[in-house]
Amino acid sequence: MSQLEIKDLHVSIDKKEILQGVNLTIKQGEIHAIMGPNGTGKSTLAYTLMGHPNYTVTKGEVNFKGQNILELEPDERSRLGVFLAFQYPVAIPGVTVANFLRTALNARRRALNKDDKGIPIPEFRKLLKEQMELLKMDQAFAGRYLNDGFSGGEKKRAEILQMATLKPEMAILDETDSGLDIDALRVVSEGVNALTGPNLGVLVITHYQRLLNYIKPQFVHVMMGGRIVESGGPDLALSLEEHGYDWIREKSEETA
Repeated sequence: MSQLEIKDLHVSIDKKEILQGVNLTIKQGEIHAIMGPNGTGKSTLAYTLMGHPNYTVTKGEVNFKGQNILELEPDERSRLGVFLAFQYPVAIPGVTVANFLRTALNARRRALNKDDKGIPIPEFRKLLKEQMELLKMDQAFAGRYLNDGFSGGEKKRAEILQMATLKPEMAILDETDSGLDIDALRVVSEGVNALTGPNLGVLVITHYQRLLNYIKPQFVHVMMGGRIVESGGPDLALSLEEHGYDWIREKSEETA
């Protein structure tokens, strides 16, 4: 069983330190949630894990499958089995959802075998149809240009379809609930839940407890000041919803 192990991670952007010693271990089959106020480093953590070039790691390591993935390029991290669902997915006019997914799958196959000719079209169509049925998506969705003119809910569902097709072992969902109404949130969450299981570890990053009404984490962590200052079970998220973050902030200052 694989696990993602973050050790004493320090990260800066424009010479300003954002993450100040993050420690976290996520195993396959586990769902973890990170909550916290704005500007505490939650999205910085997500983008650092996938190798965004604007973020500079000054200390620490992130181990997955026996490798420090901080030494790998983003595409290498993806091929290793790490996936990031973006908070703000980018539109790619002219490229259909189906073509994008087939290209991504073929890139993975050719990385393993440079002579691979790519997934046969009939096999890909069968795979895509199965995943769209699992996620209860209209088959016509695959023929639309990726995120071009999509609603917020459609963009997030496209991200989950990518996750279903690529079958990662570790998925990071960066504020998947951002910009979604309740109906869209429920639909996207049902898609995530359909994919969870013993072979997938999930890190959910969110501001609000409402997402956790649908995606049920076993572990909840609070990030403040660029580090995780409190960890617990699902009840911690409910306490945050009821009492806010002040009590944790005060507790963190007392122990600092």
